[in-house]
Parts: sequence; structure tokens; C-alpha cells
Amino acid sequence: MNLREAKSLVYGNHLYHKKWKNADGSPYKVKVNGKPQTWKTRPNEIRIPIKRGLYEYGHITEHELNEWSLGYQSRLPKSKSRFIE
Repeated sequence: MNLREAKSLVYGNHLYHKKWKNADGSPYKVKVNGKPQTWKTRPNEIRIPIKRGLYEYGHITEHELNEWSLGYQSRLPKSKSRFIE
């Protein structure tokens, strides 16, 4: 994700980490929990508030933007039906 994409985020967008995985192999997913904070005197800096689960809160800065993406495509194999066809 680049700085322009990060500035256009709104509450409710989901972000996916490129390296971190959950126990089932799916990417680590967080929700944008507010408007990204920017500064007039430092236009290349940004702080994005995030939330994961019920009690985990944090933020993403401009130094970590390259580790996050906006989209996710499942790489898990499709489960087979347990019923015989």
C-alpha cells in the first residue's frame, strides 16, 4: 500500500498483513478504526488507527505501509464436499 492509498482509507476498511498469518493460514486482518491522521507540516507522515478482535487496538505508520495490503485473495484450497455425489 502506498501513501496515497493510505490517506484515502475510511472507517471500516479492512487491511491484510502480507507476512503474518492466523492459525488457519489466512492473513492477519485488521479494521481501520478511524480517519487516518496527517499533518500539514509533515505531508509524508501518516498514522492509521486499527482494531483487531474485541480488545486489540493499535496504529500503522508510514514506515509499515509496505507490509499491508488492501485486498486479499484466498490461497486456501477449496474444501471438498463430505457428501458423495
